[in-house]
Amino acid sequence: MLKFTAEHEWLKLEDGVATVGITSHAAEQLGDLVFVELPEVGAELSKDGNAATVESVKAASDVYCPLDGEVTEVNQAIVDDPSIVNSDPQGKGWFFKLKLKNSSDADALMDEAAYQDLIA
Repeated sequence: MLKFTAEHEWLKLEDGVATVGITSHAAEQLGDLVFVELPEVGAELSKDGNAATVESVKAASDVYCPLDGEVTEVNQAIVDDPSIVNSDPQGKGWFFKLKLKNSSDADALMDEAAYQDLIA
């Protein structure tokens, strides 16, 4: 199941774990990324709290945590090569995996159609 936030993060939910990244729209708006900072594995993150930082040639921006949970994995590949986020933001450019405190909280997030309406 794919969900979206108004802050342009996407989540792919599988068995109580969310893979989180920024949307294609966000990657386009930011431009070419030159730096990505990810949370630590084991970090407890809160909904709407700062989870990661990205810097592009245009600006620095925070990536927010979409739901409460614990970071179980981070994508080191995007730290080593931030351009992966630009080339495949909703695939290989994922940021981190989050073990959700309450999976049903994801029901309040947008589906793809609602997100497309938001950015239209």
